Amino acid sequence: MKKHLSILLIVCTFVVSSCGGEKEVTERLSNYVNPNIGSIHSRWFFYTPGAVPFGMAKLGPSTNGSYGNANGWEAVGYEDSHSSIEGFACFHEFQIGGVMLMPIVGELKTTPGTLENPAEGYRSPFKKENEYATAGFYRVLLDKYETKVELTATDRVGYQRYTFPQSEESYILFDIGNKLGESGAVSDAYIKAVDETTIEGYVVTKPEYVKKYQPDATVNMYFYAKLSKPFNDVKTFLRADSVGSAREIKGVGACLAVQYETAADEQITVQIGQSYTSIENAKQNYEMEATDRSFDAVKDDASLRWNDMLGRVKVEGGRKEDRVKFYTGLYHALLGRGLANDVNGAYPKNDGTVGFVELDEDKQPAFNYYNTDAIWGGYWNLTQLWALAYPEYYSDWVQSQLLVYKETGWLGDGIANSKYVSGVGTNFTSLAIAAAYNCGIRDFDYQLGYEAALKNEIDGQNRPAGAGKLDVAAFVERGYCPYIPSDDYFITKQDEGSVFGASHTMEYAFSSYAVAQFAKNLKKEADYQRLSKMASNWENLFDTETELIRPRTLDGNFLPNFDPMAAWAGFQEGNAIQYTFYVPHQPGKLIDKVGRDVFNDRLDSIFTRSQKNTFGGGKTVDAFAGVHALYNHGNQPNLHVSWLFNFSGKPYLTQKWVRTICDEFYGVDGLHGYGYGQDEDQGQLGAWYVMAGMGIFDVKGLTQVDPQFQIGSPIFDRIEVKLNKKYYKGDTFVIEVANNSPENIYVQSVNKNGNAQQSVSIPFADVVNGGVLKLQMGSEPNTDLQE
Repeated sequence: MKKHLSILLIVCTFVVSSCGGEKEVTERLSNYVNPNIGSIHSRWFFYTPGAVPFGMAKLGPSTNGSYGNANGWEAVGYEDSHSSIEGFACFHEFQIGGVMLMPIVGELKTTPGTLENPAEGYRSPFKKENEYATAGFYRVLLDKYETKVELTATDRVGYQRYTFPQSEESYILFDIGNKLGESGAVSDAYIKAVDETTIEGYVVTKPEYVKKYQPDATVNMYFYAKLSKPFNDVKTFLRADSVGSAREIKGVGACLAVQYETAADEQITVQIGQSYTSIENAKQNYEMEATDRSFDAVKDDASLRWNDMLGRVKVEGGRKEDRVKFYTGLYHALLGRGLANDVNGAYPKNDGTVGFVELDEDKQPAFNYYNTDAIWGGYWNLTQLWALAYPEYYSDWVQSQLLVYKETGWLGDGIANSKYVSGVGTNFTSLAIAAAYNCGIRDFDYQLGYEAALKNEIDGQNRPAGAGKLDVAAFVERGYCPYIPSDDYFITKQDEGSVFGASHTMEYAFSSYAVAQFAKNLKKEADYQRLSKMASNWENLFDTETELIRPRTLDGNFLPNFDPMAAWAGFQEGNAIQYTFYVPHQPGKLIDKVGRDVFNDRLDSIFTRSQKNTFGGGKTVDAFAGVHALYNHGNQPNLHVSWLFNFSGKPYLTQKWVRTICDEFYGVDGLHGYGYGQDEDQGQLGAWYVMAGMGIFDVKGLTQVDPQFQIGSPIFDRIEVKLNKKYYKGDTFVIEVANNSPENIYVQSVNKNGNAQQSVSIPFADVVNGGVLKLQMGSEPNTDLQE
């Protein structure tokens, strides 16, 4: 049953007197959350402070969301450097954007205007000193209208409160029928004033990735809005067209504005029930979550829920800047991949119809269904964090993926309203399902999960484009994916190979290993042997001459005129130098091929040189700035590399470089939050910092039969993880770090539950069974510690 902790229970963590009567004051961890960090050149879904963890209603200001983007992934929505706002949007997900509201005072204009000339439209300038954002709440003063805007939300209901000046012409504009963020083009829209306090409507969009992988599909968004004050008049128009007086309007560009006469400082609140299935369900979501609930009550509840979720991982010590990075990263990890089912269990199916999540004995959805960006690289951050501290969400995520599998026969990569949105054309969902099971998260149909995972690894026949891995048959049959040059990075016909054949080979080998471990756990010996052999296919691309991973062409030969630094030439969002280290499941084999000393010298040299370039693209503001670099922390394929020294006999170099990346790659401002304008895919880079900050990480993405964490260099003096007793035996896992400081970055000794050890590995089971890990730190390496 999915019910939130009662307000009473949550409040107990914040009152001066604890529930047990003992006097204490517990810090609100949300005080360390700054959503504006990294918001320059950020993605559409990045900046949504008016939301609860993993919610459907994700509200935030839009500075350039109406600009859309040509390819469906470019940075658009909100940027910290912009100085005007065009509205406040309600839906923010990967490939999903819509329903924007804007308070207006004076002349009603019918276009947003531009960043360069906000006066030509309804957008308004604002000053940064009059803006405030935290987890669950946003506030800003719109200079043009002298109007304060505040945002907050429940799971499925967005709240917008406007404090107007005195005026006979105050409006609330509903901009519904226009592209927004990653929504793609609008194909239909509708909005209606049902009565003087009720507005309802929908918008139908064609996101770029849906067009690419499911050309006939659409993404639909529905809303049901209640106004706290009856309006005096209503106006409708299509964007940039003449204003009419009808109470409803249909079609691309549809907008509706309600007019008020307001007194000075008069507040009007809009509660927007949201749904992906119907207006009626949006209304039901509103009635269940928002009826008779004030803005302030919802705001307080949102804050309590954020602090409860952030409080699953409590850190003490370190610099304040480190705690800001940590909890802002954790906030982003808990913000993305949001709810998509209604309170009654209705959810959007892949074929465009409406399905229903099964209900439990209390007539509540047995689990929640979620939208999700691809899990590409998520096993080095998100799924590790989910498995450790949020296993109930991980379980729901798996069950969401299996709903799509049951309907279509294939796992999706990213899914937007169950539509395929395979952002990178591969598919690691099977790896993530395997890791969940191997971690002990098994309250899903794991036999079905195994069936889906196995099919994802071995079956290329009639594979739909949206399922990704279209060249998997070549990988299975040849032992590698041939590199076939193409100017189209997203070619859909790839049976024989692909433009990213080399990186696909490395990736498929890793996911084959993960599903092999799943098979071993389920005692499916034949599958285990077959998949284990496939897990070593990466060796077919290891070139002994260059000691690098090198693409092979259809004729079986290595690529001639090979440039190891050439990005995109067989490697997705990277190059041969970067992808040579992409053997997370068999690091010992890779190390043996080049020799331990050579491996360590090369990798250490790469980090030494990369430090001069901020571990990626330098100060270039672009998501792909580092794809030509030796190491690129701003993108997924590299995120395990700094931890490989734990397997090559020099764990102290992992301790050194991971701590340095945390200090120098990550920042606390709009530009240098996640590198310089890097690609923070729904919390992945934030979650990496969280794992690194705790000092535990698994290169193998917790995919082993008996998963293990490797120990790094914790940033904080004490870390406490609250464990979910439904899944794990322990109550808490505590890491105590003695003599820690910015200079003392090296682990001197390791003690687990009173027992000293020389290994820098710790079984996942030991962590979730609870206990204490004690680390002594120092300024010089302890070379006796080993894997």
